[in-house]
Amino acid sequence: MKIIDGENAVMGRLASYVAKQALQGEEISIVNCNKVLITGNKKFIENKFYERRQRVGSTQKGPKISRVSYQIVKRCIKGMLPNHRGGRGKIALGKIKCYDKIPKELENKKMIKAGKEKGDKFVYVESITKKK
Repeated sequence: MKIIDGENAVMGRLASYVAKQALQGEEISIVNCNKVLITGNKKFIENKFYERRQRVGSTQKGPKISRVSYQIVKRCIKGMLPNHRGGRGKIALGKIKCYDKIPKELENKKMIKAGKEKGDKFVYVESITKKK
């Protein structure tokens, strides 16, 4: 089981790495999902997320876009898996766990540090979840 600290990690790079590892059969836990970075213009990212949330769809079919930061990260990973509704993508998605903070059962275990230095333009996942 791999435990990845998502603090200051770029969401797309983190998601592609996790998706590939899960497809190879590895169980993965991502902690600190609210500190994951989304690179780009802050205003554009927030508006894009807000527009997706406001799209009209039926209550049964969707689109279902959550405001919770760990579910935003998991949705990004799900988009990088092949056939996440059935087959090996569904199995791989079941092996991925995402958390906002470090849970007690994972506190004393060894973590992989995914984050690097911050760039110029970025937004934390936590900040887009607060916008209404």
